[in-house]
Amino acid sequence: MSYNITPGAIRFNTDSMKLEYYRGGPVGFGTLAAGEWVQLTTDTPDVQTGGTRGVIVCGRGETGIDYVNISSAGNAISFGTATDDYEGFALASRTRGVFGGNHPNYTTNMKFITISSTGGDTTFGDMTVARRSMGSCANSTRGVLMGGLDNTSPSYAGSNVIDYITIASTGDAKDFGDLYSGSGNQTGGGWASSTRGIHLCGSTGTTPNTSSTNIIQYITISTLGNSADFGDAQSTTANRGSSSNSVRGIHGDGGSPVGALSYGTIATLGNAVDFGDLLYDAGYSTSAASSTRSIFAGGGTPNVDTINYVQIMSTGNAVDFGNLTGTRRLSMGISNGHGGLG
Repeated sequence: MSYNITPGAIRFNTDSMKLEYYRGGPVGFGTLAAGEWVQLTTDTPDVQTGGTRGVIVCGRGETGIDYVNISSAGNAISFGTATDDYEGFALASRTRGVFGGNHPNYTTNMKFITISSTGGDTTFGDMTVARRSMGSCANSTRGVLMGGLDNTSPSYAGSNVIDYITIASTGDAKDFGDLYSGSGNQTGGGWASSTRGIHLCGSTGTTPNTSSTNIIQYITISTLGNSADFGDAQSTTANRGSSSNSVRGIHGDGGSPVGALSYGTIATLGNAVDFGDLLYDAGYSTSAASSTRSIFAGGGTPNVDTINYVQIMSTGNAVDFGNLTGTRRLSMGISNGHGGLG
């Protein structure tokens, strides 16, 4: 049985205990996405945390969680400690951050934190497949985990699995579809608007440095299915940080110089375009965004505690933001004001 629902209709969701409105209509070029129920919000990150809060989660051999106010500049503050050195994916709604995938054990564990508070993590559920180093994206209700390194032989085998979760609840991930390319190995990046999720680059082969790809692919977050081609990045890259507002995504391109950045427009299709440069080597960095800024943190060779930022809707070189509480690489960045939240 099917029902015709008028866009703008309002309902009370008895599962999430939230008011929602119905949104439908065209998305992207000539496609008609199924309508979706979207949570009505009556506050902003500024009300909750005094500005959009960026949270830098774990990393290789690192269980610490840091946070910053993306709207300002300054050094990071300790948020708390995770139960393991997660090095997989991280995504967020306005209130909750979810992350998982650790090194070197490739567990299926997922954890969550409440972004506006501080403290340790809490059990969320399990992924469908044990893996780490995934791309990810989210809107206000759904989080999507894309690709990754799985725990089968060879040790750098890339997974094409896409999972999804409902962020406001807890429980195990469910199958969404597949990446049309097996990229995801060695940390593909992610952008999002409220309707579209983007997976950037990663690696497709069995070695971490020689099989990186420039493929960009996309999904419609509220539906299920396989990804489709979006365009190409400026170079074959992995582990360089990606974040977005609702219009534009910024990607650590890894070209020449090694801190090169590029950008794309989420609602359209096409190749990434030169943006500017970071002040340091972007390798193994992470990124998080507000509606106006993207920050890039950590990474480098050797590891650094550097944080840089750029203004998303302009182009140009990065500016110094501050420092993490310690040097780290392969961390995961989230915020309560990114592009998937509208």
